[in-house]
Amino acid sequence: MTEFVLVPGAWLGAWAWAEVAPALRTAGHGALPLTLGGLAERGGESAGQQDHVADIVGAVERLDLRDVVLVGHSYSGIPVGQAAERIGGRLRRVVYVDATVPVDGQSFVDSWPGGRALVEPALAGHDGRWPPPAAADYAGQGLDAESVERLVVGGTPHPGATLTEPARLSHPAGGLPATYVKCLLDGDEPPAPAAEPLAAGRWRMVRLETGHWPMLSAPAELARVLLEAAEES
Repeated sequence: MTEFVLVPGAWLGAWAWAEVAPALRTAGHGALPLTLGGLAERGGESAGQQDHVADIVGAVERLDLRDVVLVGHSYSGIPVGQAAERIGGRLRRVVYVDATVPVDGQSFVDSWPGGRALVEPALAGHDGRWPPPAAADYAGQGLDAESVERLVVGGTPHPGATLTEPARLSHPAGGLPATYVKCLLDGDEPPAPAAEPLAAGRWRMVRLETGHWPMLSAPAELARVLLEAAEES
């Protein structure tokens, strides 16, 4: 039995996986959606990036999970990729869902052009937190009106330190087995750190004809991809 640990991206909590986790359990696997510190029901907590890594590692170790597939969506690829090397032999595979891939010494905002110039003023104007998108910002991502409302209502300001602090890796993330899920409504190409392991055949690429939040826009398709990833050697 594979244990899926499902980590949502910026602004979101464990609730974002509500339509994916049941499909994984029905297939006979474990599914643990996580809420990271400072978000959703944990919104009163302060958190830095290493706190988010510790949230993931701590859950795996506390529950003594084995044969783990760590799933990181968007921002959470950064802490998931770091947690993956820290859980050692418990790891089966990483799945990056339209996610940022961590690079030692680089932060989330370093990973995309103009990131600091875009994010840091927003943090300064909102008590060090990144405000969630408005409904209009979800346009063109394959989401129906109900899903957009869930994102707007459920989204919480994201703790800024997790976005600006650098990742800490002993080895490049590309050395661990992984699947990269590219959501095509959000662009055709994965981030640069994924290019080499994909080209070398160490990682598998899956393309989905949906937007950046596939757990809401295409939950059945995403669950199928995750189940396939669990079968990868």
